[in-house]
This record gives sequence, structure tokens and C-alpha cells, in this order.
Amino acid sequence: MLRYQTQKLAYMYFVGALVLFLAQVTFGVLAGTIYVLPNLLSEVLPFHIIRMIHTNSLIVWLLMGFFGATYYLIPEEAERDIFSPLIAKLQFWLFLGAGGVAVVGYLFRIHEGREFLEQPIYVKVAIVVAVLMFLFNVSMTVLKGRKTAVNTVLLLGLWLAGIFYFFAFYNPTNLVLDKMYWWWVVHLWVEGVWELIMAAVLAYLLIKVTGVDREIIEKWLYVIVALSLFSGLLGTGHHYFWIGLPSYWLWVGSIFSTFEILPFFAMVVWAFYLLYQGGRRHENKAALLWAVGCPVMAFFGAGVWGFMHTLHPINYYTHGTQVTAAHGHLAFYGAYVMINIAVFTYAMPSLRGLMPFNQLLNMWSFWLMTSAMAFMTFTLTFAGIVQTHMQRVVGGYSYMDVQDQLALFFWMRLGSGVVVVVAAVLLVYSLLGPVREQLTAGRRVDAEPMPAE
Repeated sequence: MLRYQTQKLAYMYFVGALVLFLAQVTFGVLAGTIYVLPNLLSEVLPFHIIRMIHTNSLIVWLLMGFFGATYYLIPEEAERDIFSPLIAKLQFWLFLGAGGVAVVGYLFRIHEGREFLEQPIYVKVAIVVAVLMFLFNVSMTVLKGRKTAVNTVLLLGLWLAGIFYFFAFYNPTNLVLDKMYWWWVVHLWVEGVWELIMAAVLAYLLIKVTGVDREIIEKWLYVIVALSLFSGLLGTGHHYFWIGLPSYWLWVGSIFSTFEILPFFAMVVWAFYLLYQGGRRHENKAALLWAVGCPVMAFFGAGVWGFMHTLHPINYYTHGTQVTAAHGHLAFYGAYVMINIAVFTYAMPSLRGLMPFNQLLNMWSFWLMTSAMAFMTFTLTFAGIVQTHMQRVVGGYSYMDVQDQLALFFWMRLGSGVVVVVAAVLLVYSLLGPVREQLTAGRRVDAEPMPAE
């Protein structure tokens, strides 16, 4: 059961995130379909708009999941209720409304041209206001309560994410400067400060599901944070190879990017060591599965697949090919999608006043979704290898000739995307659907599901 009443604030964020998750994967499948049927919706809904909605909804629902996770765990870590529940509710509707306005604008071709930062200026302002409301709310909660390694690292990651987003407002006319500062948002979020958020949330979950002493988990957390910041900040240089910056970035980017695999490897060792120490005793086995699977898939997606083409002599050939898409899909899934789903799976039973429920269905979703994402990564990797060979090693092939050779891989990618959608539907049903058992006065009784608050 919930220890603090304001932990219920997380429920609306989790539901909103799950709805947007379904929208994101649906638009992803639609984009994958256009790869194999290029004229589909070409007049009504062009591919670049579909892709824009797919990527932007991903960012929005992940952030919404982070907000909800923070509102759920901060009261327990700080040992006090959230500073202002009203601010949290207003922030939710403002952030959701900004996302909705952005999507409607995309449908009517109202957007800026910078990838991932296509939101019109007024939507960016609304996002900043919502984020500042959130940061004020949780910071005041922590300042007035207990300070732990978990909430300290989490706040550091959240504040840095908010600060780096301000570079989204800077859009210089010089293309080199534009791309350099653009990466200060995109890279330093997903390969820098978001890793701090992920590590803090993972630490909280491991404390809960393994039963290992907090002091041991927090020591590991500090090591991972140090590795993430050390490698992630200068690792930004691997995006500077071909945009017009000085040649020393070839070496800085290559060297420090090789270290970016270390925090993910440390997370894998950390999770399995604690799992062994804790003896797998927690009753919410589905949450444990997602929590342990997260660092494993992040290690392969962000670590191994990122390292595969981050060195500049290799990136010279693979930059911007389907190899990049393979890395991006598995990295986002492993590092951020899975940590959000782990929190949803752990928190939803207590938010709904239930014992851990629909675990078998939830675990089926885990294996289906993870297998499909792994298959998608392999197909995109093979497509990228063929593309690199034909376009940049041998050369002489036209763009459309190369695309024809990749058609089989794109069909396989589409099939795996359909499986991801099916798994996502199973996940949402397992978390929000009806259940037979309700928790009353600390014991389990048969009952109808509780109405959503």
C-alpha cells in the first residue's frame, strides 16, 4: 500500500504516458509500412509528419513517465508528501496540452525544421513552464525532507535536463553552430543526464525488489553517475565528426565515446549482483523482470551497438545509415522505455490498491516486446551493412537501387513493429485492465477492480 497520499499523483502521469506509448508505437508501425509501401498516405499524411509524431510522442511519454516516477518515489525517499499537489496536477495538464497542441500543429504542417525540436516556440515555452513547475515542486519536497543518494542523483539529472533544454531556443543561422548546440539538447539528454535519471530510478527499484541494504546500492549508484558524466559530456564529440568543427573532435569523440559503454556495463553487473544478494524474494516478479532487463538491453543497445560505429574511421562509412537507426531503437528501448515500464509495473498495484496483478500477462509482454525489438535491431543492422557497402564502400549505386536491395529487411522490420504494438497493448491491459483481487486492510480479497481516481 501507499505510504504517502501524494504518491497517487503518479497515477495520472502513468496513464497519460501509457496512452502516448500506444500512439508512439502505432505511428512507428505506420512509418514502417510506408518504407515498404511508399505511396501510402503520401498526400494526406506524409512520411516526415508521421516520423515527427513518432519521435516526439516518444520523448513526451518518456518525460511523462519520469515525472510520474519522481512523484511516486520522492515522497518515500524524502519521507514527506509532495510540496504542492495542485502544482503537480496543473503541470500534468499543461504538459499534456502542450504535447497535444504540438501534434495537431504537425498535422497542419506547423512546426520548426530542427529534428526532435520541431515544436513551435509557444509549445516550447509551455514545456519550459511545466518543467519549471515540476522542478520547483520536487525540489521543495526534497529540501524539506530527507536527502538520499537516490533523490539527490534524480534531482541532479532532472535539473540538468531542464537546463540543457534551453538550448532548444537557440537557433543560429550558421549551420555548424546550429548542429553543435542542437546536440547539447539531444545528446546530453539521452547519453548524459537522462542516464542519471535512469540510474536513480533503477536504484530505487532495486532497493524495493531485492531487499539489499540501501548503503550498498547507493555506493554503486555514485560510481555509475561518475562514469556517465565523465563519458557522456565529452562523448558528445562523436556527433561533431562531420559538421565542420575542428579535427581534434575526431579523437576526443572517439576516445570518450568508447568509455560510454562502461556505465551500462556497470549497471548490468550492479543489477545481477544485487539480484543474487537479494535472493529474488519480491512478490512482484514482473517488476523485477523489467528492472533487471532494463540495464541488459541498455548495455546492448546504447553500449554495444553505439560502440559499433562511434569510432570516426567506422562512422565515416556508417553515419546516417540504418546502422544508426538500429542503435537508436534498441538504445531508447533498453535504457528509457524499459525503466519506465518497470516503474509502472511496480507502482500500479499500490496505486490501484491491489496486490501485484496480471503478472503473467505483463511478463508475456516483456518477452514479446524485447524479442521484437532485438529482431528489429538485427534487421536494421543488416540493412545498414548492405547500405554502407553499396553506397559508401563500393559506391556507384543510385539511392533507389540501394533501397530495393533493402526491401526484405524493411518488411522484417515492419513485422517486428507489429509484434511490438501487440505487446504494448498486452502491457497496457495488464496494468490498467480488470483484476480479481483487491487489497483491503493488508489482506487479499476477491473484488471488482477499483475505479480510477
